[in-house]
Parts: sequence; C-alpha cells; structure tokens
Amino acid sequence: MTETTEQMRRKTIPRDISWLSFNARVLQEAADPTVPLRERLRFLGIFSNNQDEFFRVRVATLRRMSELSGSRSKMNMHMEQSPDKILNEIQSIVLQQGEAFDAIWRGIRDEMEKENIFIVSEQQLNETQQQFIQNYFEEEVRTNTIPLMVESIPQFPFLRDKSLYLGVVLSRKDGSMKRKFAIIEIPSRVLGRFVLLPSPAPNEHHIILLEDIIRYNLRNIFAYFGYDTYNAWVFKVTRDAEIDIDNDISTTLVSKIEKGLKNRRKGKPVRFVYDEEMDKGLLDYLLKRLNLSKKSGNLIPGGRIHNFRHFMDFPDVFPKKGQRRRSFTHPALQHTPRVTDVIQEQDVMLHSPTIPSTQSSICCARRPSTPT
Repeated sequence: MTETTEQMRRKTIPRDISWLSFNARVLQEAADPTVPLRERLRFLGIFSNNQDEFFRVRVATLRRMSELSGSRSKMNMHMEQSPDKILNEIQSIVLQQGEAFDAIWRGIRDEMEKENIFIVSEQQLNETQQQFIQNYFEEEVRTNTIPLMVESIPQFPFLRDKSLYLGVVLSRKDGSMKRKFAIIEIPSRVLGRFVLLPSPAPNEHHIILLEDIIRYNLRNIFAYFGYDTYNAWVFKVTRDAEIDIDNDISTTLVSKIEKGLKNRRKGKPVRFVYDEEMDKGLLDYLLKRLNLSKKSGNLIPGGRIHNFRHFMDFPDVFPKKGQRRRSFTHPALQHTPRVTDVIQEQDVMLHSPTIPSTQSSICCARRPSTPT
C-alpha cells in the first residue's frame, strides 16, 4: 500500500533539527572520557562555534520566513512544517543541549583540577596573583578597554557579533545614588581570552579569563563616578548573517556583494546569550534597547562563561599522556585493494560508538542483497 503524503511528512525530519543532532555528536566527543582533555575542550569550542553559525544563518532565515509567513510557500517549497513550529523545537533542543553542555563542562573542570590545572575567578586569587593582574590590566588591558555608560548616550552602541561583553551595574551600598548601567567589550580579539597566572606550586597551572581580570579592576575603571559597588555579568549577541543582494540593475554584481557583506555585520539580533544570574534590571534594559522580548525565543540563559569557541585555543598546559587509541585497519580489509570486493561477500562494521546514546549510530558497509 502506498504511503500517504501525511505519513511521509511524519517521517521527515526538518534539516535544521537534523543539524542539531549532528552537533550533538560533537558534544558527545567532548563527553568521551577516552578523549584527551585538551581535545575535549576543543570539542566544546567546536560545538559552541557551530551553534553560533547555526543561529547566524539557519535560525536567521527561519525568522525571516516567520515574519513573511504569507510568502512561505514561495520562499521554501520543500518545508513541511511552519517556521514557527521549527523555531520552537529548535529552542527546546538548544536549551536541552545547553544543560548537557554545562554538565560536560563541569566534568571536564573536575578532570582538569585532578591534573593540577585550575581556572580561577577574580574571587579566588592570592596576593601575588592579585598584584599580577593589576599590573597586567594597567599594561595590557586598560588601553584596549572602552567602558560605555549606556544610559548617558542617546543611541545604544552597536554590539558586534562574535564579541563578548560585560554588563555592569554601578551602585552605592547606602542607596544615596541612582544605579547606573555600563557595557564593556572584552578585548579578546587583541589580547586572547586566557592569561596564565603565577602558580603557588611548581606543578600547578592557574589560568584566569580576561573578563575576570576586568571584573577585578571595575573599581579602578569607574572610580571617578563615586560608586562603591560593582557587579558584572557576561553576555553576547548573535546577529543575522544572511546576505541581502540589492536588485538595483544599475549596480554591478561585485558592488552588490560588497554592500551585502557590509550590511551583514549589522543584521538583526537572533540570539541573546547571557549569564542567568544577571541582574534583572540590567537584563530588562538590554532587551529593551536591543528590541528583544522574553517571549521571542531569542534568549538563551547560561552560566558564567560564554563564547566557548575560544576554548579551541586553550593554553597547552596538559600533561603529555592519555593519547587516543590509534586507528587500525579492519582485519577483513587488510589484504584487499578493493573494499567493494569484501562487502560483496560479507557485512563489515566500520565504526562502533563509544558512548551509549539514542543518537549514536553504527556505520557499516552492508553486503548487497541478492536480487529476486
């Protein structure tokens, strides 16, 4: 009996949902205890970078289609589900993957500490380290840091895609001054994200993130404003990176592409990732100025650290041990120049997943069935 169109639709997975399943496999590599720690950190970075690009391109496209729902059939004939339905499913899966990501990251940090590798915050520094980051801030960071009192400027500053920001709340303990908000772009493009600290023991490695160095020096940055309490939370904005080509027939194709690439940097925000501990007043202010809504599905709460793509460049402080098992040639394929000759005779398993999971798959070359 021939399947109905509706039955076939139920078996079809939208390509964007399928892509998230692919990225989940990257996350599985980060969770694999047989993978060296440095590579596991890199897989976290790859996962994060992949997800950023996914929102810039695929989610941005779906949102455009949602806004032009009346023209959906003309824009993408192969879609069987509405863009809004797919976006809701994406939001749910991304939040679930975020929880898995956080759990894996906590496990990796525990493993790193067993290897005497410590990522410390501004609140965990000893006196020597405090003096070190004060000097480092004055010599390297201050000239690359521009704090913006966003309530004092008429136009909200443009927040760059791929950049990381600190949202700062300035206040006084006695309540004598009105709270103020500020934004600082983390200059990781110039200085890198990680700074090696003087360690209390020769076999230990203490590392601090650049944003925590800035957090430690907030009092120094804003001293002339008269406040005595400073709190800061990390956030980032992901923008629509689709290229719009002008239809002006008097313009050359090269000029159209150049203009499209320039405008690409100023795309609408499609995702706002923030520290879930962020001050509610600051969060509401940022969303209002970015024209985002808590009900829009653009908001992704997370932990204290964001932009994990930088972890692909984590300092190489790991002990040289625990190398991954080397690949080997399948016994059935050792003495034949043609794989097809072997699979004509038997099935050959090429890969077996190392992590039990409903998303894992076994890759095998199957012997073709005999025609009847």
